[in-house]
Amino acid sequence: MKYSCLVVAVCCSVGVMAGRYSREMNEQKPSSSDGLTVEFRIAKLNQVWEKAKRMQLSPVRQAELHSDLKIQEKDEMLWKKLKVEGLDENGEKEAQLRRNFNVILAKYGMDGKRDTRPLENNYLKDHDTKEGDIFDDPRLDKLWNKAKSSGKFSNEELLSLKREFQHHKDKVHEYNILMDTISRTEEIHKNVISPLEGDTKEHVLHQKHTDLKHKMRDLNQGFERLRKLSHEGFSEDSEFREPRVIELWEAAKRANLSEDELDSLKEELRHFETKVEKHSHYQEQLELSHQKLQHVEALGDKEHIKKTQEKYYTLAEKTREIGYKMKKHMQDLSNKISRQGLDHNEL
Repeated sequence: MKYSCLVVAVCCSVGVMAGRYSREMNEQKPSSSDGLTVEFRIAKLNQVWEKAKRMQLSPVRQAELHSDLKIQEKDEMLWKKLKVEGLDENGEKEAQLRRNFNVILAKYGMDGKRDTRPLENNYLKDHDTKEGDIFDDPRLDKLWNKAKSSGKFSNEELLSLKREFQHHKDKVHEYNILMDTISRTEEIHKNVISPLEGDTKEHVLHQKHTDLKHKMRDLNQGFERLRKLSHEGFSEDSEFREPRVIELWEAAKRANLSEDELDSLKEELRHFETKVEKHSHYQEQLELSHQKLQHVEALGDKEHIKKTQEKYYTLAEKTREIGYKMKKHMQDLSNKISRQGLDHNEL
């Protein structure tokens, strides 16, 4: 019933989608200095996007990259305003943006390094994966195989559990990328002699390692949750099903918030979960549309190819927009939980 409602909502929303996107997604695309239309307002982001289009990224992966670049663009435009107002004197925000950009490059294999950490984002390949070697992590594979053979989970619950395992695998992948990125930037800073910036660099370095420490703590807590879930199964009163929503809810419960604040946040997370489900649905439809386009192209009917391409490109654009909207909402929720938790700890 829940999925049916989602499908209806998605179908109904297509006709009115344009009016509901945030202002930054609706404004006309920027132009370069030579008058050509470009995708982003920042040159280096356009360079990354143009390079990505030449790479063999899956449609879903390319849409994910576009959403990540839109988030990066939003953050960098905001930082430029802060810098003009003198609100990033120690360069902490600038360092964070540079780190985020380097993580994006590494995440999509565009940093010039061969990435030996596999990351599969093709939702339709879940059932083609070899038995016992799904998550490229012995601990996760052992837990997954034990849960699958336990008889405690229905088929629907196994799909939900699998999404949680995949989410944890992605988080480990992102942590490894961040750690590698920080190690490389530290090596660069060591070779730069600038005594006047010593205190600033030390502060930024401390912040980097604090971020890593928090991410490692989150990974450990996430694995413990998976271990408990695999042994005990889903409880009847589980608040959420989507891994990213569960992660935010767990963080909120650790943030020392009041009951009223938790209730308010729970309602907001329910709305966010609907966005996550909608985004996942569009990703699946995009992959199917791409497969159909490949099939039609193989047949060679030019008129049919043109119509199928138009549908595919429209769906790809919608998927990117929804992905950006969902990631921005997640970013806002994460910042809100951190800010409220910090406020309570200071009282």
